Amino acid sequence: MEDFLQGCRAALQESQPLHVVLGNEACDLDSMVSALALAFYLAKTSEAEEVFIPVLNIKRSELPLRGDNVFFLQKIQIPEAILIFRDEIDLHELHQAGQLTLTLVDHHVLPKSDAALEDAVAEVLDHRPIEQKHCPPCHVSVELVGSCATLVTERILQGAPEVLDRQTAALLHGTIILDCVNMDPKIGKATLKDNTYVEKLEALFPDLPKRSDIFDSLQKAKFDVSGLTTEQMLRKDQKTIYRQGTKVAISAVYMDLEICGVLEHSHSPALQLTPVPSTHPNLQAYLQGNTQVSRKKLLPLLQEALSAYSDSTKIPPGQPDTAGVSREQVDKEADRAGNSLISGLSQDEEDPPLPPTPMNSLVDECPLDQGLPKLSAEAVFEKCSQISLSQSATASRSTK
Repeated sequence: MEDFLQGCRAALQESQPLHVVLGNEACDLDSMVSALALAFYLAKTSEAEEVFIPVLNIKRSELPLRGDNVFFLQKIQIPEAILIFRDEIDLHELHQAGQLTLTLVDHHVLPKSDAALEDAVAEVLDHRPIEQKHCPPCHVSVELVGSCATLVTERILQGAPEVLDRQTAALLHGTIILDCVNMDPKIGKATLKDNTYVEKLEALFPDLPKRSDIFDSLQKAKFDVSGLTTEQMLRKDQKTIYRQGTKVAISAVYMDLEICGVLEHSHSPALQLTPVPSTHPNLQAYLQGNTQVSRKKLLPLLQEALSAYSDSTKIPPGQPDTAGVSREQVDKEADRAGNSLISGLSQDEEDPPLPPTPMNSLVDECPLDQGLPKLSAEAVFEKCSQISLSQSATASRSTK
């Protein structure tokens, strides 16, 4: 695997057609390993004279946010420097030059920013329910297993098992175990096929780590936030929603930090918020008493609140601009939004869709071991204030 990846970096320096195996935008462990292993297999077995390149669909600077990826690469002894990230290859330029073929792995819907690449997609290998309206018109292989790495393992062992080395086998083995929660039948994430191919890998390479050992180490690394800056903490696992020109970002910072009146008044779900004193006038933080409410459960509430806010601030035709609405009006709209929570909202055509929940999500929220380092409220308040001032300065310059 390592020699293959070294060759991929060298191939980028030459002007030639490339067959890119592209993981999803989350670039979780399953997406990363599936792209690496499938590209490795295709390069070893393709009869055509194609150059196969695995691409991690994030910027290189974002890799530290994925602790389990970093940990596993180090454990398997694959240098990060030889990997290829999305900001190191211009797929659109390659496509325009007629030099791009794409294989999508661990996803089958391209984002709007990559819609122009759809006709370059030659194959899809995924393990999540297919979206018929958005799926590229090519060969699509989808099977609802616990891990996409299982499908890649099946492809390799059925096609050319002799090309599988221990390094690649270890990547696939650990990824399936993490995705399937250590193959625990009580959790029910692992399918028969997941179990079958974990056993096949263990039979071929008896010295692979014990399942419990690799699961525990990857699980710990996944939620280890030591070494991350405050900005990285705010970006890790960030979810963003858009509504009629308004954008709200929700970050998991391993202390509960949410904003706005609609959350205070929400009964469905009830967050049980207690305000935390802040020296910053534009930032309100809370202790969240109801820890069962995750960010995913908050998204519909915030979508509804943004819609209500946008509607309340629109100026009816023929009426003068009254320079905003009263606080009482906003509070009424917020209360109405909180009490009339709906499960799904259609987005405007120009709004980007919410990314799908990764298939290897173990829980709704981000649980942490009790011993992990804590992030101070002061650090978060300071960083948010800096971001706010920076955005205000940018907006001021753009209006001049």
